Amino acid sequence: MYQPLLANRYLSSRLIPLIAVAAVALCVALVIIVVSVMSGFLDMLLSSGRTLMGDVIIRASDSGIPYYEEFIDTLEQDPDVEAATPVIESFGLLKLPYGNQHEGTQVWGIQPESFNRVVDFGESLVWQETPPEVAELLDGLANPKSARDLSRTPDLSAPGPEQDAGIILGVEIENAAKTRTMEGDYQLTSPQWWMPLHDVELTLVPFSTGGRLEKPFNLRFRTVNEFQSGVYQIDSRRAMIDLATAQRMLNLESQPVYDPEKLEEGEFVKIGETPAKAQMILVRAAPGVSPEKLQVSVDRVYKDWSDRVAIEEGRMFQPLPASFLRIKTWREQLRDLIGPVEKERELMRILFSIVYLVCAGLVLSIFWAIVHEKTRDIGVLRSVGASRPGILGLFLTYGLVIGLAGAILGAILASVVVKNINVIHEALGEPAPTWMVVSSFVIATAAAITTFLLAFRDSLLNTLLAALGTILLFGLGAVLASHGGFLMWDPSVYYFNDIPNEVDWFSGVLTMAGAILFSVLGAAIPAARAADVDPVRALRYE
Repeated sequence: MYQPLLANRYLSSRLIPLIAVAAVALCVALVIIVVSVMSGFLDMLLSSGRTLMGDVIIRASDSGIPYYEEFIDTLEQDPDVEAATPVIESFGLLKLPYGNQHEGTQVWGIQPESFNRVVDFGESLVWQETPPEVAELLDGLANPKSARDLSRTPDLSAPGPEQDAGIILGVEIENAAKTRTMEGDYQLTSPQWWMPLHDVELTLVPFSTGGRLEKPFNLRFRTVNEFQSGVYQIDSRRAMIDLATAQRMLNLESQPVYDPEKLEEGEFVKIGETPAKAQMILVRAAPGVSPEKLQVSVDRVYKDWSDRVAIEEGRMFQPLPASFLRIKTWREQLRDLIGPVEKERELMRILFSIVYLVCAGLVLSIFWAIVHEKTRDIGVLRSVGASRPGILGLFLTYGLVIGLAGAILGAILASVVVKNINVIHEALGEPAPTWMVVSSFVIATAAAITTFLLAFRDSLLNTLLAALGTILLFGLGAVLASHGGFLMWDPSVYYFNDIPNEVDWFSGVLTMAGAILFSVLGAAIPAARAADVDPVRALRYE
């Protein structure tokens, strides 16, 4: 019973144990803050990476998936499926309207309506209305151009046979007209080059049915909008066009099939048509269905559908065997992007776990001094019947209390900092308030006067502490006076607008447990030394 009472008395009667509690708290807070921010960035990256991918991706070779429309109709009848959309993917050369600038581009052919149902594409479109700067520019032109359709589900198809189809560009493909602001959005610097006012040229290289490259296909497109996924590698390289246009440019549209042995009026006889093809199908899970469960359902539905279609009569072409498809969750599809970030987070956890050794070493040093100081107390306890295990338990309980108090205070401090990290960051980005600068110098002056008065007394320690406080306060005032604003996280450079402000409590609890454990381990060696103290020698100790 005496162990908790003495542990509490030792903790509350001296300053040095409180220093140990503060050190443990700072170590715990440091680890929780860093790991929470890292975990937040990973979560933001995962959320952005999932954008424009759906939950499950069905992928075939460049030759494409035939009868994809029939399969999508069947797939959407499954209760695990919310929606599905076909996609064609290729690489091309994009010619921008100014100078002679060309950009290598990853081109996706999409159906805007179904694509929006799968990935909420409309939410990623940058321009909802014509910017005021562009409106002023158009009003000043003799023959003003009209801005493109900026709806949430833009029409990418060609309005007529002689008119251009639409294209949506990644927001980072073109940088002549706009800059990224400190708030993370975009400001026009050259309204005349706002892309929805201009056309671009896109060149794709199709493959023949034999797998050989054919003549490049060049087409002019009207820029309809720009999109922002939140992943720079996507936004600086990807462009969206209509699925039918992409099929036409890549020889994936439905084409007639002729009998080379039959002629009528000098022409081969048409005997059928090849099915149009898509290279990918993106699938969105129904509410409450995980991507992994959806992956199993999609694989099952495709196998059942392909087996049924394969035995139907009247089809010139068979569906692809299930073994020819790659059905992946969005996480598996993006493993090259996600994997390194996850490893960096785990490496950060391992590196920062070194602070546990700091906690253990600090507690060991303090407890070694306390045991040395309390030698007579230990002798008294041993002489009145306290056992060696009892003395050991006393100092282990002492270490447990220090670790527990430090862990709780550190978690509270980390929670406050993480929750307000963007406010703190914004405050660092502004010049220091005048009242804070003045207050620092006033307090520093008072400390200097106190130091001067203490210098004429016999307390050298107090004089030294006051002098150090004076130097620190004057230094703080000088730093605040010269501080003109510093932003470590600049949204105009980095791609996420805000620093993550959610505490990773899983890592936080592990950190607290580690700090408590190592505090007890640090107390173990001095505790064992205390338990081995001879009571007779301890009572004679001076």
